[in-house]
Amino acid sequence: MISNRKKILGVIVFGVVFFGILLLYFFYNPSNSYYFPQCPFFTATGYYCTGCGSQRALHDLLHLDIMGVAKHNLLFIPAFLLIAYHWIRSYTPLKNKKSFPDIIYHPKTPIVLFILISLFTILRNINLYPFTLLAPE
Repeated sequence: MISNRKKILGVIVFGVVFFGILLLYFFYNPSNSYYFPQCPFFTATGYYCTGCGSQRALHDLLHLDIMGVAKHNLLFIPAFLLIAYHWIRSYTPLKNKKSFPDIIYHPKTPIVLFILISLFTILRNINLYPFTLLAPE
């Protein structure tokens, strides 16, 4: 069993690293910087993966440029909201967790998410309008 001090230290280390990464993405634009890694899937195949454009989308989100986020990766905001919901639901001490709906914990949720993500990935690689709008700028 992990002691409380180790848990607290782990949370502090995670928080410092997470905040450091956010500062890095705030001050450096991945579009203009060589510090950030390129997508290995796109580099190898020339096709966009589900996450292509997410680094630039994070930079835009930190600058509150919602249109820029949507232009780089349309799934970034829903994914961000879903992860935030899951984190709040799972890790924060709430008095009444029943007030949050259990949409994430529905048995069909993984299947629906898999289908949506797969369709998004396929459609953003079709070189015809309107599918080209899904490709990152």
